[in-house]
Amino acid sequence: MTLNKPADVNWDQVNKWTARENLNTYWRPYGYPEIMSTGTSAFSGAEQMPKWDIPEQAIISVAINGAFFTKNENPNQATTAEEIIRSAEECIEAGAQNIHLHARDEKGYNVLGVDEFRRILDVLRQRHPEIAYDACLVAVNDEESADMRAMIDTGLIAGVPVNTTALILGDNLFVKPPHVIIEKTRLVVEAGLTPQIAVYSDADVDNARRFLIDSGLVKGPLSWLFVPGLPGCSPMWSPETMVDGLMRIVRLIRHVDPQGEIIVCTGGRSGLYLANLALIMGLHVRIGMEDTVWKWPHRDDLIDNNADLFKTVLSMAKALGRTPMPAAAYKTMLADSVTRQKQAL
Repeated sequence: MTLNKPADVNWDQVNKWTARENLNTYWRPYGYPEIMSTGTSAFSGAEQMPKWDIPEQAIISVAINGAFFTKNENPNQATTAEEIIRSAEECIEAGAQNIHLHARDEKGYNVLGVDEFRRILDVLRQRHPEIAYDACLVAVNDEESADMRAMIDTGLIAGVPVNTTALILGDNLFVKPPHVIIEKTRLVVEAGLTPQIAVYSDADVDNARRFLIDSGLVKGPLSWLFVPGLPGCSPMWSPETMVDGLMRIVRLIRHVDPQGEIIVCTGGRSGLYLANLALIMGLHVRIGMEDTVWKWPHRDDLIDNNADLFKTVLSMAKALGRTPMPAAAYKTMLADSVTRQKQAL
């Protein structure tokens, strides 16, 4: 079969030089005897292809259930104490080192009661004392404010998110006023717990800067949680918006806290794709049924259980040459943060 020659190529010139020089490429091995050195250049001591500055260890936190999704959205969602414990233990058996928890009432809604948390955490801490546990404590009325204070003082958990946010989250108004951001942070630090700065959009990073960092209430490096992808949060509608959104938030956080540890929560449709991107960027991840119900962005398959999701993300991390951070190292990181924050106070 003979292909037609494109009319805009000067074939006479091509044929003339092919006859003179055949199909030879110009090649001068100035670094001989090496063809391509993986170390330094023959002309310089500089590394030609330096290693990336990626931390070997990755925090892979599992958020078992959260406060958003009910069994109506995903029948596999853990709501009872027994279901939450079972899901957490399945993840621990699979290798999870950090478990993030919410307590639910008999109707399946989020609560902050110490008794509800104890029914979960007393069992898990007794059976798995080596694991790091944290929990989200967002009070929405006077009763929950009292419960939050009591939970902070129990010593059952190591870290508490502080949401520096004001947004319409789904169909809900979700606003942490400045006094709540500041006072909750103070309570968490004085109780010897780590405040995890939880941001949902770029404006939340500025709130953290204004009220916590530049005020001198906290001192970096800090622990950050970035929760995108849910309605009203930093949009992740496509691969392009996912990459752009994550890059922007990381740049903003690095501007105010250059050495901070960023845990990317795989919210909404972004799910496993965002987890993979975060791990590639050397960040940490939080996965699980708190932040999404779906396995993949382009399909409606629901997450069956948290342990299977953890195994998938663990295999992704290992494929990228990263290993899960042991609970002991994570606890040490949190303890170091507590020391810095108490010094700031």
